[in-house]
Amino acid sequence: MIDYYTPSAEFYDMVAVRHTAGSGPPLARALASVDASHGPIVEIGAGTGRITEVIAAALPGADIIAAEPSATMRAVLTARVAGDPDLRRRVTVTDGFAQNLRLPDRVSAVVIFGVAGHLTRRERTALWRRLAERLPPGGSIIVELMGVSAPRHIPPVMSLRETIGRQTYEWWIGGEPASGDAMRFTTTWKVLRDDRTVREVSDSYLWHTIDVAQLAREAGMTSHRITEAGGQAVPEIGVLTK
Repeated sequence: MIDYYTPSAEFYDMVAVRHTAGSGPPLARALASVDASHGPIVEIGAGTGRITEVIAAALPGADIIAAEPSATMRAVLTARVAGDPDLRRRVTVTDGFAQNLRLPDRVSAVVIFGVAGHLTRRERTALWRRLAERLPPGGSIIVELMGVSAPRHIPPVMSLRETIGRQTYEWWIGGEPASGDAMRFTTTWKVLRDDRTVREVSDSYLWHTIDVAQLAREAGMTSHRITEAGGQAVPEIGVLTK
């Protein structure tokens, strides 16, 4: 159980804004049919809370458990929740990794974005079993993956460039095959001032290359992929249904 995000947590929200713009609408669409009376909505890997806001808006009145293992990311998440009266009433922020997360006896639905590939197949299977025990018949686990179904070489590319104040921030990401079905992704944040790099922060993580159909087989559930929202193509988001 490794905290992959603390080294670059100071930059994360710049990515999260763009991520939510693409993934938020299809997530809201998937949540539209959820009956939240069975128990809370559980978000595993809530990050800084951008997706938490989408869940809360899609399901007004639902209780939400937002779990985030990184203390640095969780600090931003807690501040976001505490600063919004509606979120403050409905969202409970918890720590813990997916592998050993404390769960309530009953949950209405689960959202797990950007997390599943960090887990081994054994860890994922154990997690699906724990979640299925708590979901109602027809309950859903909504998963976002990276759209990489097999290891391959991905050369470093600048994926984001933002200017804040007098500094410009660049996010570079690339990947290489690792062992088995895993890839090692390496990310670098460059901080520039007057077109000169004044700081770089790099980190890397393993990601198991899986797709929605494989997750459904592991979980013993049916699945479907959400391919568009409002006519726009969306990231690899799947709904596993008990």
